[in-house]
Amino acid sequence: MATRPRMIAVVDDDASMLKGIERLLGAHGFATKVFASAEAFLDLDGAADVDCLLVDIHLGGMSGIELRHQLKASDCKLPVIFMTAFDDEATRMQAQSAGCVAFLHKPFVANLLIAAIEQAAPGT
Repeated sequence: MATRPRMIAVVDDDASMLKGIERLLGAHGFATKVFASAEAFLDLDGAADVDCLLVDIHLGGMSGIELRHQLKASDCKLPVIFMTAFDDEATRMQAQSAGCVAFLHKPFVANLLIAAIEQAAPGT
């Protein structure tokens, strides 16, 4: 019996970043759902059948950290990996207190992302 590939939801308002991550994850055997905003993720029930969420902290509307708080408030236990191009101590502390399993600084090396996903959503 075949198992389904792990599904990773990716939220980023940079279309080229979304496309690049989607290709990278596909090459590593992951399925992806991509969203251009936190609001789109929530509107389309992006957490359904997802094993891990990779989300940019600095989005055009609701931030990735606000999205994580909203998911936590609705008792969603989806593991979250934050990514950002603006790595400073305050942002890192906010991300950690929001409950992320990993924090990646853009641009990041592919193997760091894959390792973070393996930690957050181990294969079966």
